[in-house]
Amino acid sequence: MLRFDPFRDLDAITSSLLGAGSGTDRSPRFMPMDLYKVDDHYVLDADLPGVDPGSIDLDVDRGTLTVTAHRSAPSDDSRQWLTSERFTGTYRRQLALGDGIDTERITASYDNGVLSVHIPLSERAAPRKISIAQSENTGEQTTLEASAS
Repeated sequence: MLRFDPFRDLDAITSSLLGAGSGTDRSPRFMPMDLYKVDDHYVLDADLPGVDPGSIDLDVDRGTLTVTAHRSAPSDDSRQWLTSERFTGTYRRQLALGDGIDTERITASYDNGVLSVHIPLSERAAPRKISIAQSENTGEQTTLEASAS
């Protein structure tokens, strides 16, 4: 089934007018990532091939995790480009963190072009079993009261 996209031609015209041809600086379109949960933490894996690890910035502000990275274009002017498909420029991705995240213990590593961010759950947010106290069966009626801690 073909889908009609009225903006496809407009995007092509805009790209050609704004210099998205070969050998020019272009803005990255996206930073592909995976996000999954393992036990008591989340793991974010972002693909950033060719990015200098020193250009990667992780920031947590008001419950938002921001990942920023920059890939520079080759500075050799003697090159004659035949094709240029790798994006250069700044990548940015933001994720809203929930209330149950321990932002003080977030860690990150960069290996083989993949940024891995470990986002731990806070102790308060971890699932837990609540035990119910029982009295001995003496024939008396017992009332269980729940209290918030």
